[in-house]
Amino acid sequence: MIIFGTKGYLYQLAILTLICAQCGNPAAHTLRKRVTKFTLFFVPLFPFSTKYSTQCTFCGAEQKLTKEQAEQLQAQGAGGTAQPYGQRQQQPYQ
Repeated sequence: MIIFGTKGYLYQLAILTLICAQCGNPAAHTLRKRVTKFTLFFVPLFPFSTKYSTQCTFCGAEQKLTKEQAEQLQAQGAGGTAQPYGQRQQQPYQ
């Protein structure tokens, strides 16, 4: 008898301040990486699926990203100059 399956792992890569595409509010977004690994006898062996996403902490909307987009956002977050990626920018008050 062989026991096999999958197990999911969720990693929080960064917390960024972006403008939400769903609600339009400037809010914190968590940048997440979800890795699914193949298991044999409950031992994780190798990853076979990796997905990236951001989730708005204000409304809970989730947006899927490519690996390149996630790496770009993570690099911007590390520099402290995070800009909205693919979302409209908020104009300063005059």
